Amino acid sequence: MWERIQQTFRGNLLAWFGFFFVGLLIFVAVFAPQLATYDIHEIDLSGRDQPPSRNHWMGTDDLGRDVYSRVLYGARVSLTVGVLSQGVSLGVGISLGMMAGFFRGWTDHLVMWLVNVVWAFPYLLLVLAIQIALPNEPWTIFFAIGLAGWVPVARIVRGEVLSLREREFIEAARSLGFSPFRVMFRHILPNIAPTLIVVATLGLATAIIAEAALSFLGLGIQPPDPSWGNMILSGYTKIRYAWWQAFFPSIAIMLSVLSFNLLGDAFSTRRIEV
Repeated sequence: MWERIQQTFRGNLLAWFGFFFVGLLIFVAVFAPQLATYDIHEIDLSGRDQPPSRNHWMGTDDLGRDVYSRVLYGARVSLTVGVLSQGVSLGVGISLGMMAGFFRGWTDHLVMWLVNVVWAFPYLLLVLAIQIALPNEPWTIFFAIGLAGWVPVARIVRGEVLSLREREFIEAARSLGFSPFRVMFRHILPNIAPTLIVVATLGLATAIIAEAALSFLGLGIQPPDPSWGNMILSGYTKIRYAWWQAFFPSIAIMLSVLSFNLLGDAFSTRRIEV
């Protein structure tokens, strides 16, 4: 696996860009309190709607709050929601996909029926429906995004398990009397880990967009706590005379999604010579 990772980054500038920016995003999310130049909730009405300057690198919003500091904290929100929602998606998708591919029969039919039902709904509409149905708590954001995003994981895992279950080392493990769940999680799961890395990386990009969309619609992180989505919501109506309020969080979303997609594409086993 490490040899494949080395091959991925060797001479691949796009992969390096994705890796660098994802690393920067993690650094900013962890050290946002130390990197912020102002309190994110500090209101200064005398300095509202100020353009980027030496004192406020990304300007101020309509309440005089520092946009740069709020963008930093928005990175923490986006990354946290992305990671937690992918944990939910991977947990549900891996479990159902492995059972469908390994047991086949009625289990496979039931799981694939559920997959087709969920797949019939537009992703964002499904996220909104789950978010509205759940209590209005912060944890429901990543839970809604995660529950709406398990279907691609389950489909990919099922396909991988179907191709592996007839391999000799799996037959040997079953002939030794190992339980089905031991075979699945001790022998099959490690062999599909590279594929899961790609799926999780691409899923993080989708989760960041979903969180921003929920916040933009007023169903995500609520003000005064900053998220890139609610920063765009408060700034897009003033784009003509205070462009920086929506521009910088939009750029942050674009670069984050692009970086995770580049990293996921680089890790794809189709792009790596074995």
